[in-house]
Amino acid sequence: MLLGEQEQFLSYNGEVLIFQLSKTKHTEGAADKTMNLCVRRMVFNRDTKLFVQKSSGVFSMRASHLKIEIICCSCTMDSRTGIILPCILMKKKKRNNVVKYLLLLLHSSNQFEQSFHFKLDYELKEDIRLFTGPSVLWRHANKLFYISCDTCTVLSAPVQLSSVVWTGEIEDEGTVVLGIRTACLPESEDEDEFSTSDRAIWGSEFFGYAIETQKMLTSICFMPHAYSRVVSSVYVCKNEILKKQPRISLVAITHKNQLIWFQDGLPKGVCELPYEKPCSVKTAVTSSNDLLFIVSFASGNICVVQRRDSLQVASKWQKVKTVLVDDFIGSGSEQLLLLFKDDSNTDVLSTFKITDLGEVNYASGINYKHDVPAAEGLQENSLLTIQALETRLQAGCTSVRELQQHLRLKKRVILESCRALIDLVEERTHILPTAKEVKCRRECRSEGLVSLWDDVENPPHSLSKETSLASKVPEHFIEKLWQRVVGDSLVVGVKLTESFYLSLSDVSLSLVMDQDFSSISPIIECRNKIIKLNKAFSALAVSSCQIEPPPKKMKLDLHSKNDLKKEFPKRCSRVQLDGAKTVIAVTSLSPLLAFHRVCCIVLLHAKKQKHRNDSLQESKKITVLCGKILLSLEDISNGKYSVKMLRDNSYCTGSMEDILAVLAVSVRFSFQIVSSDCTLTPVNSWLLGVMECTPFKECHDNIFCHKAGNVYGTVFNWTLKNPFEGVLTLFCRNLTVLFQCLHSLTRVLPPSCDVKLLRSRSKGVLTEQLALALEKEMLTLRSSFSSKESKAENSLTWGNEPGKKTSDAPVASLLDSEEGVQQFRKKLQNEREESVLSMNQTMNGALYQEIALKIAEAQLSSDMIVWRLS
Repeated sequence: MLLGEQEQFLSYNGEVLIFQLSKTKHTEGAADKTMNLCVRRMVFNRDTKLFVQKSSGVFSMRASHLKIEIICCSCTMDSRTGIILPCILMKKKKRNNVVKYLLLLLHSSNQFEQSFHFKLDYELKEDIRLFTGPSVLWRHANKLFYISCDTCTVLSAPVQLSSVVWTGEIEDEGTVVLGIRTACLPESEDEDEFSTSDRAIWGSEFFGYAIETQKMLTSICFMPHAYSRVVSSVYVCKNEILKKQPRISLVAITHKNQLIWFQDGLPKGVCELPYEKPCSVKTAVTSSNDLLFIVSFASGNICVVQRRDSLQVASKWQKVKTVLVDDFIGSGSEQLLLLFKDDSNTDVLSTFKITDLGEVNYASGINYKHDVPAAEGLQENSLLTIQALETRLQAGCTSVRELQQHLRLKKRVILESCRALIDLVEERTHILPTAKEVKCRRECRSEGLVSLWDDVENPPHSLSKETSLASKVPEHFIEKLWQRVVGDSLVVGVKLTESFYLSLSDVSLSLVMDQDFSSISPIIECRNKIIKLNKAFSALAVSSCQIEPPPKKMKLDLHSKNDLKKEFPKRCSRVQLDGAKTVIAVTSLSPLLAFHRVCCIVLLHAKKQKHRNDSLQESKKITVLCGKILLSLEDISNGKYSVKMLRDNSYCTGSMEDILAVLAVSVRFSFQIVSSDCTLTPVNSWLLGVMECTPFKECHDNIFCHKAGNVYGTVFNWTLKNPFEGVLTLFCRNLTVLFQCLHSLTRVLPPSCDVKLLRSRSKGVLTEQLALALEKEMLTLRSSFSSKESKAENSLTWGNEPGKKTSDAPVASLLDSEEGVQQFRKKLQNEREESVLSMNQTMNGALYQEIALKIAEAQLSSDMIVWRLS
């Protein structure tokens, strides 16, 4: 903002704030004068494509013998509540050269609050900055001064400087001032020789000063000292601490009309600017995740530099009054608002342009009734064209993979046919290799081809036969088989490839002991979980088949008690895969250790989906042999399969399998935390401080608790929807750990916070699933009874037997004679017997059990969803 302007612009939460000073009218002879600071909140209307006034506010000041001006305005954080508010610095100049400054805060109700005021015997002119507190910083006589709402006293920093190029927040340091000063060469030889010689040559250096801790920071991580003579302004894009070393990315503009990108103190790119005298730089992140650098020039020109492969000027404008960056159209990303100088129009928002150098492009002075629909149509057509091209590209890649598989299969068939032809010519008997034949059959089925040889399906009769006949899926369908020991639980995981798991449903694992024990069952009782990690590893979702409603119906079995031992017990029948890639089985470890050394076969059970022409699905149960795991007491004692969660430079070093194992043995709880008065910044401090949590290297948004005691091993996920609302997800071993964590959390939360337990799934999703489950239940009932009714109708013969003709004589004529009455009575008796037979039809016991089982499964699914909704 330029000094002395009586009209200032500021963007705040997508709104444009316009601050103006105006004098009030008084009656003649009145001595006192009042100056009003007016604010107008303007929002962009996407229907009319114009800015409209949302609300306004006024702050009155007595201006007797005073000259009042707006110095600058910015958005800063109020340290009392943690809320970012618009902040305005005002100046009142008195006749005796005493200058009074007021710092005002603007609240959402358009009420102004005077944060603090201070007096100086000189005017602020150089490097004035507003930062967190709110606080004011400025440079005067090559010295750095600052004042905050906490002290209300002007403080001086013990540094000499020639300019301030940036003020902002640095991780672990708070508010930091980056400036340039005359080089102070060290007397000792401890510092870097290159840095010392660099300062000696140029005579100036960069330095960083932390306001809160009042200490000097090393400037090597910012820029080399050789640039101290030419840099005029800096914007720090990213800063973090890795391995106790600051990692900083920034962009700087120079007096040589250049924009330079620095990474960890080294220049990574440079761009020549189109105009002279650049004065400031800011950034914007667009909807396409492009990082734009907006450079303002003293002449009123603006240019935008885009950073992709290299720094390039993407666009430029002239005669710009000011440029603001915010989400003005409510799209979720940032745009540029350019306000142009227009002397012919008094309305400050009459000439503007909103753009993100992509799809968003609004400008004033356009007849939107005629022009905009065409422009929007072109943008929409372009977007649809891009989406269609992307779809064609993906389809082309899929076709290429299918052609490659088909060519490999074709090559094997041709090779085998050549061998058969050679054997035929040489009058030899050609024998097909069994292994290759089976492999070819499976690949033919997966490709939708028909085998040239006869396939014989052998139904499983016993557990040993089922394990031996389990379909061995090609190796590329199963990425990894792993095991972990967590407490008294054994966790076994199978990671499936994407092409395989997308066609499955009702997935579960079974563990079968490979040894032959006559006294015990070889089946290992276990529970299944399916854990999903999204592509960015930013969230964890666990779906468990262990939770069931208390009033559960009795399940029907197709087998007797003897046959029941041969089946795989306690497998979940309604576990939807839901995009997951890792299926996990959890079982008790201590019973297995009684055998000292155990070898277990891992079987995966699922339903293979097949699509019909009418888009309905039919499924076929499959059993896949995933491999074997070995478990011995010696390996467990040596910690071979233990979960290793160690700290390494503020990160938890657990592997992805370790993370999944911890989540599998944990119970998931989600809480919605809402604060009406203050922001929820204490939650993050509580996690990193009191709970001693560190983020996983594999997924940074999830953190592991290293605090000693029962809470050790708890996994947290803290997601902020906005500064006043967030969702805290806990993965803990039991309810005792949950209560301990909640008790510790309530100590740091403000009393006004509302903590609410969330269901595992939203009501909207569960309602949709309930509708689908009820529809499936209705279709199952209709199909079952309609098929039986048709069979009953076909088995009965209405009226007389085939071949016999029924007399078509009227009833009155039959009743005239005794013979006719006997014929009518016989006919009526036959119809009555046939009606009784039609109502007392019997069916096969196996068919009845199959129908009853289908109906019970459908009803169980709908009852489960109703219980979750209730």
